[in-house]
Amino acid sequence: MKIGRAAREMRLSGVFAAAVTPNRMGTHDADYSGLMDLLDFLAAAGVDGICILGSTGEFLNFPFSDRQRLVYLGVKRSRVPLLVGVGHSTLRGALELAGEAISAGADGLLIMPPYFFRYDQPEIERFYIEFARETGDAVPMLLYNIPQFTSGIAPATVRALLDSGRFAGIKDSSGDGAYFEELLAFRRQRNFALFAGHDRLASRALAAGADGIVSGCASAIPELLVALYRAHKAGNPARAEALQSTLNDFIDGIERFPTPIGVKHAVAIRGQKHGDMATPLSQASEGALAEFASWFKSWWPSIAPSLK
Repeated sequence: MKIGRAAREMRLSGVFAAAVTPNRMGTHDADYSGLMDLLDFLAAAGVDGICILGSTGEFLNFPFSDRQRLVYLGVKRSRVPLLVGVGHSTLRGALELAGEAISAGADGLLIMPPYFFRYDQPEIERFYIEFARETGDAVPMLLYNIPQFTSGIAPATVRALLDSGRFAGIKDSSGDGAYFEELLAFRRQRNFALFAGHDRLASRALAAGADGIVSGCASAIPELLVALYRAHKAGNPARAEALQSTLNDFIDGIERFPTPIGVKHAVAIRGQKHGDMATPLSQASEGALAEFASWFKSWWPSIAPSLK
């Protein structure tokens, strides 16, 4: 049963699946119905929330019109809270996307620094302060640290921004254990939502006190990430570590390909739409992807029963 918007509470904890964005075959136009079906699939698997149009969602490959329409339809369809990525290469672009997401009824925003060009920390801090000043406090806003694809947010900058009182927390996708430890130390001094965004660190982060995970892998295998989170909540570290080891097997498979090709292929094998790849693979990589698909088709049925 669909949960009414007024009945929903934005709980900044748990497993948020970072959804892929299906596109229509033969084009890179967004497949709206494909994303709606994926939202249903993820909610039925027990995730606590969904993030759309983040890095796994290939936001930069879609025009404003597609992004706005995806958010509008996603808000109406999702049965769990919906975080919306509003990443853009400019402040004005990010603000326009944020305004549209808030108007549509998004439950929260995920904001990375401007991508492509690199910026120093003073510029990053000002970008966020200006963004927050113009956006207001209509919805919770999470900083998004993903230095693989854009400028990193230094710990001192994170501290200054969270101390400003304008941001609800941070998603760290760096995969840098030392960086995450600094965030944990800061969290012991003040309250904010801390999410791990790198799947290899999921169990370690939850054991150390993270509020949750925003997981690209959960777009394809949400049941595994939900089971991992619940094992930690139940105080069962042995099971959590075993599940992390299983998750690492999947990560080993998808890391051979550019983000998010492996995840999208697994999504398709699970019966969801995914569409064409943004760029073609080499013949060698196409062969490796076929090997991954064969492995996943036998691996997942052997894993899934143990997660119930």
